[in-house]
Amino acid sequence: MASKQPSKLSGFVYSNTGWKYSAATRYALFLFLGLVFYFSLSSDLLPKRYDIKVNTTSAKEITAPKQILDNKAKLKAQEAAAEAVQNKYAIIPIRADSLVTLLLDRIDSLNQDDLISQSDKIGIYKDVIPQRANDFVQSFINSSRSAGTYSDTLLEEIQSGIAEQAYTIPEETYIKIPRLTTQDIIEMKQVAREIVIKLMNDQIVDAQTARAKVAEQVSVSSLSQRTAREVTQELVRLVIMPNKFFDEEATKEAKVEARENTPDVFIEQGDVLVAKGDIITPELYALLDENGLLSNEVNYWPQFGLLLLAVMLSAGMMVFIRYSGGTGSGFKYNNSQLLMLMLVFVITIITMKLAAFLQTDVRYYVGFLAPVAIGAMLIAMLLDMTLAYFCSILFSVLASIILNVQQNTVFDFTFGFFALVVSYVAIFATHRAGQRSTLLKGGIMVSLFGTVTVFMLKLLGGGVWNDTQTLYSVGFAFAGGLLTAVLVIGLMPFFEATFGILSALKLVELSNPNHPLLRKLLTETPGTYHHSVMVGNLSEAAAEAIGADGLLCRVGSYYHDIGKTKRPFYFIENQNNMENPHDSIEPALSKSIIVAHARDGVEMQKEYKLPKPIRDIAEQHHGTTFLHYFYHKALKIAEEKGVTPDFTEEDFRYPGPKAQSKEAAVVGIADSVEAAVRSLRKPTVVQVETMIEKIIKSRLDDHQFDECDLTIKELDIIARTLKETVMGIFHSRIEYPEEVKKPKKEEGAATT
Repeated sequence: MASKQPSKLSGFVYSNTGWKYSAATRYALFLFLGLVFYFSLSSDLLPKRYDIKVNTTSAKEITAPKQILDNKAKLKAQEAAAEAVQNKYAIIPIRADSLVTLLLDRIDSLNQDDLISQSDKIGIYKDVIPQRANDFVQSFINSSRSAGTYSDTLLEEIQSGIAEQAYTIPEETYIKIPRLTTQDIIEMKQVAREIVIKLMNDQIVDAQTARAKVAEQVSVSSLSQRTAREVTQELVRLVIMPNKFFDEEATKEAKVEARENTPDVFIEQGDVLVAKGDIITPELYALLDENGLLSNEVNYWPQFGLLLLAVMLSAGMMVFIRYSGGTGSGFKYNNSQLLMLMLVFVITIITMKLAAFLQTDVRYYVGFLAPVAIGAMLIAMLLDMTLAYFCSILFSVLASIILNVQQNTVFDFTFGFFALVVSYVAIFATHRAGQRSTLLKGGIMVSLFGTVTVFMLKLLGGGVWNDTQTLYSVGFAFAGGLLTAVLVIGLMPFFEATFGILSALKLVELSNPNHPLLRKLLTETPGTYHHSVMVGNLSEAAAEAIGADGLLCRVGSYYHDIGKTKRPFYFIENQNNMENPHDSIEPALSKSIIVAHARDGVEMQKEYKLPKPIRDIAEQHHGTTFLHYFYHKALKIAEEKGVTPDFTEEDFRYPGPKAQSKEAAVVGIADSVEAAVRSLRKPTVVQVETMIEKIIKSRLDDHQFDECDLTIKELDIIARTLKETVMGIFHSRIEYPEEVKKPKKEEGAATT
């Protein structure tokens, strides 16, 4: 038997000639795929460069290829933020109440000294009181500097501020001070401290304003003696000093912080950097140069890296297809199928590009709308599930690049992982799709798993479930799954019609009894219809047992004898209570009528535009088998007439071709088996087994399997499966051997 590489998809092995099996065409297709990868990813991985010079007019509009930091605008924003910062002031907790207490204690001590004259006391007070006030301030400055409480700049500001606003006690006040008694000073201490504490609790920038309030505070105090009130008033004015000072360093730090906290100013992706006809200023030139948009220094390494990536993806695809067929060499798919595969990649990349076009750094979640699973779903239904798994990995790599909005990264794990998950879910949900509605269900599955995946990734990234970005991401992921189903439902008929693909969906549609040809078969040839259904059951079971396309065998069986509807009564299954018309015509004519049903069936199927694999089964299921009955009838007639036969065995054979695929061969075997079993009145298991083996051996000896790739082992599996299926279908008709009754002694022994 020949060993031709079959097309698993269509069940038909095409001739190894023509463009479909041309090696040059095959490698050209993979080269085309590499170019698709290179040019589709170039806009994402390669920056655009422009040949322009300073002070020249731009001949092109230059847009930002990505989000660009506008340093000039940011500097302006930083200066504006710094200018908006108000001066910072420090509130200094100076204990002026301690100073007034200290001064009154000194006055009390000096007034009690009778050895010092009043005039001397007045002179001492003029020197000591201002000096004590200065010493108090200096002591505060020194202690604060030692402790590092305030900066030197602020301490200098405090010292100069207090000195500038120092109060000078009038001369007449010093004359009144020696008149104060100890009792007066005790009363003055209480009043003075309360007034100082009250006034110094306010933030004082101008001490004169606070000092203006002293007279009112003293007048409402408990002091009754005039001298005590006047001296208290002046002493309080002396110790009142500013406590709010301009903090230069804090102001500088606030300005620095304002500059640092100024948000970056970006030129958004797609914004116009240079309009057509604009003059290239030095600032614009520098901006373009900083972002690698000038072609002054050509760097070919990114192009080389992208070329390597494209070669790796395309070569990986080629190697996988070459060695995944199980034969170790040769390609599993013909060039027509490879072309369809390339087209699926192009369509998938286009859908990603459209989503990326709507995507921005802020609206990155729009990328989840991309129907990234469309390619995996189409490949699983049109070609092969294993290939779909491999292509899903490539689609995830492409999605992680095309949908990436992050700067300074080549791949975005989020979109890559999302694409891989939804692609695998799409394959599981639709690879055995038998109805169009299954595609919609698959789209819903993609939506659900896509939303769960996005939700999980958002939570792992630190997001919360009710965050706006999370909700948008989940919503777009759900919509992307539904969009995937809609696009696949729309594209499936295009691929089926353009490339002659016979998908499971198409086969299920063709198996509908309401199809015009099947209705014609049922109404005009009910016997043939029943025969075709039985052959479909037998062939499907046998085909699946050897790994062939069982659904194709079943549907092909429904149509394999459609040609009998042209002359229904010349076939025995349709001859109910009527004479056999072959009894009254020449054997040669009978042969012509019988063998014509295969050719007629093909013509009828062409008229109704049935796919080629179905037509091939109708044409090839008899192969070039020999019509023994009519040949021997013709010999007998020639012998009776005493003439030499002018015909040979070859004249009584079907015209063929022989079975070119496993599916056509299986349908042919099942056709003969069903007819043979139906001809038996009381079939037994031994008869069925013998008959099936005889039919298969007869076809094998007749070289009917030479042009398909059935092996001896597969023929044994077919024989065993057909036997089991026939017994299941014709269970009530097949007699099983009776069990031999055991001797009574043995029965008795057994019961004991």
